[in-house]
Amino acid sequence: MNKPFDYNLAFSRNIGWVTEAEQAILCAKRIAIAGLGGVGGSHLLTLTRLGVGKFNIADFDRFELANFNRQAGATLSHLGQPKVDVLAEMALDINPTLDIKKFSEGVNQDNVSEFLTDADVYVDGLDFFAFAARERLFAACAELGVPAVTAAPLGMGAALLNFMPGNMTFEEYFQLEGKSEADKILHFLLGLSPAMLQVGYLADRSGVDLINHKGPSTPMACEICAGFAATQALRILLQRGRIVAAPWGLHFDAYRNKLAKTWRPWGNRNPLQRLGLMIARQQLMKISKETSA
Repeated sequence: MNKPFDYNLAFSRNIGWVTEAEQAILCAKRIAIAGLGGVGGSHLLTLTRLGVGKFNIADFDRFELANFNRQAGATLSHLGQPKVDVLAEMALDINPTLDIKKFSEGVNQDNVSEFLTDADVYVDGLDFFAFAARERLFAACAELGVPAVTAAPLGMGAALLNFMPGNMTFEEYFQLEGKSEADKILHFLLGLSPAMLQVGYLADRSGVDLINHKGPSTPMACEICAGFAATQALRILLQRGRIVAAPWGLHFDAYRNKLAKTWRPWGNRNPLQRLGLMIARQQLMKISKETSA
């Protein structure tokens, strides 16, 4: 016979790194997560195990075989099933008392305000190339005063940026508005990763075709992202001191055993970034020619 669920017992091993009073705070907080693929699904499960009690989750996609190398919930038994339903079920299997609001159509212009309603933090799990949705969401976060965390899986590591109310906004940092698709790809990639720690060990360039929305991924990077983002969410929710926010960023690469703390005042308008974008544009064109040959 199954014992009734006991929140305090289930998350008692968190105590020590958080106090009992802080655990109660986490239980009452709501986190919004858009995208439940490579990083978003891991975000949800990690934050659930942290004891966060409320979530708004959004994704319109279904699981397919190509998701198996990195995505929480990607199993044979879940093929073809909506990611938002699978991940909600997995989270509820950890904590059946969760308050989960599902947005099965994803986040769009009509529901972005509802998606962020009562959210204490937004954690970004959108696909790298989902620029329209990401720009819309981060703009709404800035307007509504919702702290936003993005952790990008890069190689075998993760790059982290926080956007805090009253600080530099997503658009001020990345400068995506009005750019072409190719330029948005470059601006977003280099903005996320000024240090570009991941480039040195790329083993097969044929796996990279950013123009056609193709790039390699690893499960390690997704799990590092989840740890990075959940830690930042904890510090924000519990008001534990100053948050490293844009134009400051962090990039940890487990393969190279390196941690870089980056600072790009003016974001992608920074002279170093502009030089990097010029070089990256040349490299992208070269790789595109190689992969299409």
